[in-house]
Amino acid sequence: MIKIGLIGKTNTGKTTFFNSATLASAEISNYPFTTKQANIGNAHAITVCVHKEFGVQDNPKNSRCIDGWRFIPVELVDLPGLIKGAWEGKGLGNQFLSIAAQSDALLHIVDASGSIDASGKIAEPGSGDPVADVGDIEEELVMWYLKLFEANRDKISRNIDSGIEPVSAITEVFRGIGVREDHVRMALAQNNLASMPLDDFGPQQSKDFCWSLRDISKPTLIVANKVDLPTATDNFRRLREEYKDMIVVPSSADAELTLRRAESRGLIRYIPGDERFEINEQTPLNDKQKWALNFIRKDILGEYMRTGVQFAINVAVFKLLKMNAVYPVADAKKMSDKHGNVLPDVYLMRSGSTVEDLAREIHSELAKGLLYALDARDGLHLPANYHLKDRDVLSIVSAKKKK
Repeated sequence: MIKIGLIGKTNTGKTTFFNSATLASAEISNYPFTTKQANIGNAHAITVCVHKEFGVQDNPKNSRCIDGWRFIPVELVDLPGLIKGAWEGKGLGNQFLSIAAQSDALLHIVDASGSIDASGKIAEPGSGDPVADVGDIEEELVMWYLKLFEANRDKISRNIDSGIEPVSAITEVFRGIGVREDHVRMALAQNNLASMPLDDFGPQQSKDFCWSLRDISKPTLIVANKVDLPTATDNFRRLREEYKDMIVVPSSADAELTLRRAESRGLIRYIPGDERFEINEQTPLNDKQKWALNFIRKDILGEYMRTGVQFAINVAVFKLLKMNAVYPVADAKKMSDKHGNVLPDVYLMRSGSTVEDLAREIHSELAKGLLYALDARDGLHLPANYHLKDRDVLSIVSAKKKK
C-alpha cells in the first residue's frame, strides 16, 4: 500500500489533517509534541471509476465506489513535529526521520496563517513565517541524508574499489529508506557528478547531491493549512512565489474535518474533495452548525473550490508518485473475478510498471507462470513487458493460477 507521511513543525495542523482524511480521533492540542509517536490510518486516493465507461455495476472488494468515484486505500502517517536540529537527534528527531524514511511521498503541512513561531509554539496570527518554516524542515531532511552519506563514505569508497558500480554502492547506503538506483543516478546527473570520482566530491557537491536525492526519493508537496484565516492570504502567495518548483495546495483541515464528521452523522451529503456539499433537509441544524457550514461554503469552497485535504492526497499519489489505477480481472469479457464480482480490485501501479509487475503485485505465482494479459477493451493480447496505463482493465493469463 502507498504510504504518505505528514511532516511539519508542531501546531501546524498535521493531526487535524490526519483526522480529517482518515476520520480517526488522534489527539489534537496546542502544546508541542502532542504527537509523540506516529499515528497511522487509512485514507484514500480517489479517481473516476471505469464501471460507467463499460456500463456495468461494479462490486469493489479492495476499494470502494461511491457515485462513480473509486476510493483506493493509501496509508497516511502523522509524524511527530519536527524542530531544528532533528537530524542531530533533538526533540523527537530520530523517531521522526526514521518513520519519514518509510514514506513514499511527503505532505509538508505548514501554518499558512503564521500562527506559530520558529520553534512551533503558538504565536500571534501573522507573526510567524511559513516560508521560513518550510526551509527549516527541508534543511533538516537534507542534513539527515547528508549525515547518512558522510557516515558511510568510507564504506562506499571501499565497495567501489572492490569493483561495485558507484551507483549501486551509494544506493546500498540509502536502500533502507526507500532509495532506488534510478534515484541515485538521477541525483548524480542533476549535479553533473555522474563521472566524478566519489573522493573528489567537495562539501557543497555532497550536499547538493543529497538535496537532489531527497527531492527525488521522497517527492513532497506543501500544504498551506489554515488558509481560511485572514493572515494566510499573503503567506499563501509568498509560499507559491518562494517555492515555485513545488506544488503548494491551499487547505483548511478544520473545514474538511467538520464536513467529514457532519457527513458521517447524516447532516450533509459530501464526497471528500468535492467542491460542494448538500445539507440534509430532513435533519435539523442548530445555529452553530448552520454558521459553520455557511462559512465553509462561502469562505473556503467559494474561495478555493475545495478544502484541499483530499486534493493534496490525490496530487501526491497521481502526480508526485505518478501512479496509475489498474483493474485486474479474471474474466476479461465479464470484467469479473472467479466469483463473479465485477471490477473487484484496483491496484495503484507506478508509471512504467509492466504486466509482469502487476502479476507480481497480485501473487508471485502469477508472475512465475506469466504468459500474457488480455485487454478487456479490445481483446488484444498484451506482452509481459507492456507498460500499464491508467484505467487499464486486463486479465492476466498465467500457466500458474493464484492460490
